[in-house]
Amino acid sequence: MTTARAAWYVRHVFRPEAIIAERGAEDTVMAGRCRRLLPEVPFTVIDDRRALAAELGGDFAAAKRRLLLAHHRGSFLGHCPAGTRGLACCNYLVMNLVTNCPMDCGYCFLQEYLAGNAPLIAFVNPEAALAELASVLDRHPERRFRIGTGELADSLALDPLTGVSRELVPFFAARPNALLELKTKTDAIDELLDLDPKERVVVAWSLAPAAAMAFAERGTASVEARLAAARRVVAAGYKVAVHFDPMIEHPGWVEGYRDLVAALAASVPAERMAWVSMGALRFSPGLRTRVRGRFPGTRLLAGEQVASLDGKWRDFQPLRVDMYRRVRGYVEAALADVPVYLCMETPEVWERVFGSAPLSEQALGTRLAAR
Repeated sequence: MTTARAAWYVRHVFRPEAIIAERGAEDTVMAGRCRRLLPEVPFTVIDDRRALAAELGGDFAAAKRRLLLAHHRGSFLGHCPAGTRGLACCNYLVMNLVTNCPMDCGYCFLQEYLAGNAPLIAFVNPEAALAELASVLDRHPERRFRIGTGELADSLALDPLTGVSRELVPFFAARPNALLELKTKTDAIDELLDLDPKERVVVAWSLAPAAAMAFAERGTASVEARLAAARRVVAAGYKVAVHFDPMIEHPGWVEGYRDLVAALAASVPAERMAWVSMGALRFSPGLRTRVRGRFPGTRLLAGEQVASLDGKWRDFQPLRVDMYRRVRGYVEAALADVPVYLCMETPEVWERVFGSAPLSEQALGTRLAAR
């Protein structure tokens, strides 16, 4: 782990260069908490968030260093973009409470998706999101919902500042038909440890071998730090999930993923593992262009990739299938009976890896939500 990476996580608090509140957000609970925790960081109020976006001028790296506090207008809930024609889906819902991320992974789709609205934004009205979600859950008590907050942001990177998990965990703990997934590449789990999830909250980590992280991820916690955090949340009563997504081919990848699964199994008992997902390295054409511009010469684009049905470029299918089969074997040997599934893959690839594709997205989603 580099010195810079270690320093970022010593106190688990992201320190932006500036905190900016859109007019109307400056006196909220979240704004007060941020100012109290980071009194040395300049705090200003602006009338319109579009002014900040214009000032940044599309500088994605600069956008990550400033924290904008604003009210969210519109719906917080949506369907995971994996629900794309031609791909097998796990029926996952997303709730967006933050957009953008203080970390900077070379493969991150936010580089393209947020290119025109890059500021790192924390929404100061999470109670509105929970009210919207409560309405959906109350209308469908017979259904089981699996909901994540990690689509447009890391679920926990800003949590030491925003404290949103302190609202989310009690809400889901009281909802028998909903399961919350907090997906992260950090070890910022301190806000969770004195809360009782009542088996309704899963803390999930994206993992890759350290050799791949060295060239693919910037500003993330080390594998060792993530697994240490996993041990702490398990002790506090949470279940854990892991996403080997994207899986990254690199010299020694076979041994790298084998040893990574062994380290995971040594850290988290199988009975506290909710699920494991696997997904391929994938880029839309626009993202490939952005990555080349931001990370010239990156090894992420050096492998053989082909266009898929959804328009994204993925590693050549035989390589993907080989990686999936090997890691599936490692997981099943070390963590018996833990569900393993593929993210954003075709039924054909499912059949080559597992022998069959999911009968339906509802069936797979219900199976995972029941964990």
